[in-house]
Amino acid sequence: MFTEQEIKEIEKRGINLQTVDHQISHFKSGFPFINLASTATTSNGIHKYSEKEIAGLAAFFDEHYSDYEIVKFVPASGAASRMFKALLQFKDTYEGTKVDIEKYLDDQGFNSPYYFFNNLKKFAFYKELASLLEKDGHSIDRLIANFDLHIILEYFLGKDHMDYGSLPKGLLLFHDYEDEARLAVEEHLVEGAHYSTDKNGITRVHMTVSPEHEEKFREAVQQKGKKYEELFGVRFDVTFSQQKSSTDTIAVDPDNEPFKNPDGSTLFRPGGHGALIENLNDLHAEIIFIKNIDNVVPDRLKGETYLYKKGIGGLLFKLQDQNFEFLEMLEDGNLLDEEIERIREFAKKELYIFIPPAYEGYEKMEKIDFLFNKMNRPIRISGQVKNEGEPGGGPFWVADESEYRSLQIVESSQIDFSNEEQTEIVNKSTHFNPVDLVCGVKNFKGESFDLREFVDPETGFISKKSKDGKDLKAQELPGLWNGAMADWITVFVETPIITFNPVKTINDLLRPQHQQND
Repeated sequence: MFTEQEIKEIEKRGINLQTVDHQISHFKSGFPFINLASTATTSNGIHKYSEKEIAGLAAFFDEHYSDYEIVKFVPASGAASRMFKALLQFKDTYEGTKVDIEKYLDDQGFNSPYYFFNNLKKFAFYKELASLLEKDGHSIDRLIANFDLHIILEYFLGKDHMDYGSLPKGLLLFHDYEDEARLAVEEHLVEGAHYSTDKNGITRVHMTVSPEHEEKFREAVQQKGKKYEELFGVRFDVTFSQQKSSTDTIAVDPDNEPFKNPDGSTLFRPGGHGALIENLNDLHAEIIFIKNIDNVVPDRLKGETYLYKKGIGGLLFKLQDQNFEFLEMLEDGNLLDEEIERIREFAKKELYIFIPPAYEGYEKMEKIDFLFNKMNRPIRISGQVKNEGEPGGGPFWVADESEYRSLQIVESSQIDFSNEEQTEIVNKSTHFNPVDLVCGVKNFKGESFDLREFVDPETGFISKKSKDGKDLKAQELPGLWNGAMADWITVFVETPIITFNPVKTINDLLRPQHQQND
């Protein structure tokens, strides 16, 4: 199917031909929908702890965290351009005419440009923006009063000034404090000092970034990190990585033939969020906390974040310790029936491992093999918040072809909404995935799992794009907390909504959770 030159291109990226063939087959047949068995709720798959219980788990974390190698993993490569979609569209069309002004005044909703300009002084970046304008003889108040809004946007979004239109979220000023404003990346350093610091006082944070922004991230960490090292008595070890070219996926034309660039080369595109399982796999750690770059709050609200981060961390310590003890027993194989039953109960009730009806008919060694294989996997404890209408993934019980069930985080794109039964299950869902995870990635012998062995390659999605005026189809790998972790042991824990404060649009920074004095 491929020419000799195309094969060389593919191999240069570190991709094998079988993988590319598999990707093309998905373009032709599509990805199968996930088969939802039921929604996960606090009575069916999501553990709900009392305040006292969470405090106890957090205390357990504080007592034992120094025994572990801990890293905080922050996917931070995404550009912030989607945050500014409304402003960029406004910038491209607004010329200050009477018609433009009337249109501007007509929409005063929360995500409107009007709301942005009329609350400009509340943003953490206001002082820097005002200073840049003043140097060139402009007054923000006068510009707004005269409806010269395009000038403000040019300084705010333009490449020759603040360049917020092309920077990643991590390098934007999110929160204002009395002494100075903080970048999103700074808030992650502050958080990391509280729950990803080892016995030697080293706080490890790993961020995945895009190549063009890595140097700016390094500069920001170097400039800002020293202040927090002194404040918290820690030393930061911040590392960076990029999505690997070996995880890129081939693009095809509408006829499912490889899409060609003008120079005749084959177009490959980044494999999406799921490609980060490779980056996660490269980390040398026992425990990995995962949190998105934009889900941070000012100091006044961090207490509950720390409590629940430590709470799910303490739960992981306890479950993993017990799991390791049972795995050693299972590996030995010399077990009494009552011991096997005790392990089965733990697997079912504490690790939410589905025990199929056929298990009761297994011979003794079959039961031991079944339990060992299901329990000898990486573990993730995933916080889930009550669903308040946010778009995105949620927790469900999923059934495979053999009717084996497992807890999964499922995105709407994976669900067949033409199926009434599946739609009904979704409508009964009660919780939402805020990307609040802590992961145990070593086995009971202290060896690192190869996380690539626990990916479901049959999950992913296809989207329509264009390049150079031509239509193409693109393919994304299984999402990091969807198909890329499909075969992990998964434990869901209800966490409060205050732990979930994403910034999807620039005006989200005006919400009370992101304002220091509200």
